[in-house]
Amino acid sequence: MGDSTAVGLGDPLPGGGWRGVGPLLADALSGTEQVRFANVSFTGARMGCVRTIQLPQALAMAPEVAVIIVGMNDTLRSDFDSERIRADLEHVVTSLKAAGTVVLTVRFHDHAKVFRLPGPLRRALRSRITELNSVIDSVSAKYDTGCLDLDLLPGAYEMSAWSVDRLHPSELGHRLLAQGFAALLAERDCAIPNPVSLTCSGGRQIGTAGHVLWLIVKGIPWLWRRGRDLVPYAVSIMVKGFVGPPR
Repeated sequence: MGDSTAVGLGDPLPGGGWRGVGPLLADALSGTEQVRFANVSFTGARMGCVRTIQLPQALAMAPEVAVIIVGMNDTLRSDFDSERIRADLEHVVTSLKAAGTVVLTVRFHDHAKVFRLPGPLRRALRSRITELNSVIDSVSAKYDTGCLDLDLLPGAYEMSAWSVDRLHPSELGHRLLAQGFAALLAERDCAIPNPVSLTCSGGRQIGTAGHVLWLIVKGIPWLWRRGRDLVPYAVSIMVKGFVGPPR
């Protein structure tokens, strides 16, 4: 469940489409019994989308395990509201747990360490991510969900863990995520018959020309759209820095 990272962007398949953390984690859980896997995520999803669109689809499948990767699209929008995000996440988590589902969430790393931004934008994004993580921390602790902390995940800040856009994990990054989630499930007495390997295989390798084409066609236009949403908040952060706190 979640956004483009949950979809698998950054880990392309030779025949087209994406693989990513979901199938890699499903493979780790596959043993003598076949694991049924479904991905209800979609690109651009926000926390509210998970609640209103993805949750009903997930509950209809009576899942034993649900992984939720969402929130970064909220931080990049001008209508960011941490309390609304909290209410949406709490509804999703409690609904899944009431159905007997083991729920896993993720708290986010400092994107500014892998994605270079101008100072005001960097501070604005960091502030938003801190608010988002505070919500995820409190909901995860309250309802005892497994929470994968990307800031503490070994290898998360290595450039090889990120795709060309520095926003989505590479194949290695998706493998790191799957390995981290598998460890959380193991802590909850779930069997992991096939541990996730960090050796990349089965994905489609993209050359320099492909990377440049993606940046021109997709990356730069996306950054322009999202940057315009975040700029007003970044300006307020900058102004506060000049003026100082109120007396």
